[in-house]
Amino acid sequence: QEDYEKLMSDSAAKRAADSASISEKEGSLAELEDDMNDARQSQRSKMGQLDDSQKYTVDLHKTCDFLLENFGARKEARANEMEGLKKAKEVLSGADFGLVQTKSFLKRQ
Repeated sequence: QEDYEKLMSDSAAKRAADSASISEKEGSLAELEDDMNDARQSQRSKMGQLDDSQKYTVDLHKTCDFLLENFGARKEARANEMEGLKKAKEVLSGADFGLVQTKSFLKRQ
């Protein structure tokens, strides 16, 4: 009879310990699931930022390529504009260009 009572008390203590262990592990599991959800949300946010950065980089690269490709034409246009402004300034100052042939006139013929 004593052995049976000892077995029953040991079993009750083991059940109580197992129950406490299960409760502790369920609490840990819930915390880990919350951490995992937070990490997933953070990952989605970071991936969105990465996508935005990559799109910006591609757009910036296209803009730079455009500027590099058209640099010569823009440089020539600026030079022509500056030459035209100098001639306009000279005309306004009183210079007479009526009989002077320009390079562009000679190139056309």
